[in-house]
Amino acid sequence: MSFKACIFDLDGTLCDSVESIAWSANRALRDFGMREAATEQYKIFVGDGVDVLIQRLLRFGGDEACENFERVRERYMEYFKEGCLHNVKPYPGIVEALKELKKQGAKLAVLSNKPDANTKNVIRTVFPEEGLFDWVQGQSGAFPRKPDPAGALYIAEQFGVKPEECMYLGDTSTDMKTGTAAGMYTVGVLWGFREERELRENGSDAIAGQADEIAEIYRKGGQIHD
Repeated sequence: MSFKACIFDLDGTLCDSVESIAWSANRALRDFGMREAATEQYKIFVGDGVDVLIQRLLRFGGDEACENFERVRERYMEYFKEGCLHNVKPYPGIVEALKELKKQGAKLAVLSNKPDANTKNVIRTVFPEEGLFDWVQGQSGAFPRKPDPAGALYIAEQFGVKPEECMYLGDTSTDMKTGTAAGMYTVGVLWGFREERELRENGSDAIAGQADEIAEIYRKGGQIHD
C-alpha cells in the first residue's frame, strides 16, 4: 500500500506547546487560589481536550467533584486566547520533514483536541509557509474529540483517500487509539509528551524517534512494523 496523506496531532507532535498550556492554566488556577502544576506535569494532563484537562487539574488540586469546573474553564479559555502561542515552537526537524512529505506528494492535515480557533492560530503563526498544510482542524463540536476516529475519517474523505492510505501521527495513547480506530497506519513519535511504552501498548504500527524518519516511513508505504 502506498500512502497519499498524513494527519498530524498538534501538541507534542508538531509543536512543543506544553509551556503555553501550563502558562494559561496556572494563571487561571492562581486566580481562584487553587493548586498549580509544574510545567512537566502538564505532559500527563494534556491530550484529551480542554474539558478533560481542567478536570484533571482540579482533581490534582483536591477538587474531586470538579465543583469549580465552569469558572476555571472559562478563565483558562480567556488566558489561552493570548497564551496559546506562549513559547510555542516546532520540534527540531519538523518543518523539513513536512516539506519532504510534500515533495513526495502527500496531502498534510492537522487534527487536534485543542479548540479549533487556537489550533488554526498556532498553525498560521508557527508554520507560516503558505500551502504547507492542506487541512487544519481543531475541536469545535462538529466531531467528537479524539480518540473517536470521526474527525480523522472526515479528513480522509475530504482528501478523497481511503483510511488505509493515510498515516496518522501522534505522541499519546489518545492518538494511537484514534489512528487505529480509523484504520490508518499509526505512527507514535518519541519527542512529545509521553513514553514509548504507552504508544506501543495503544496500537502504534511504527515508532519515529526523530522527525526525519517520518518521510522514510511514508515513502516505504507501511512496510515498517516495529
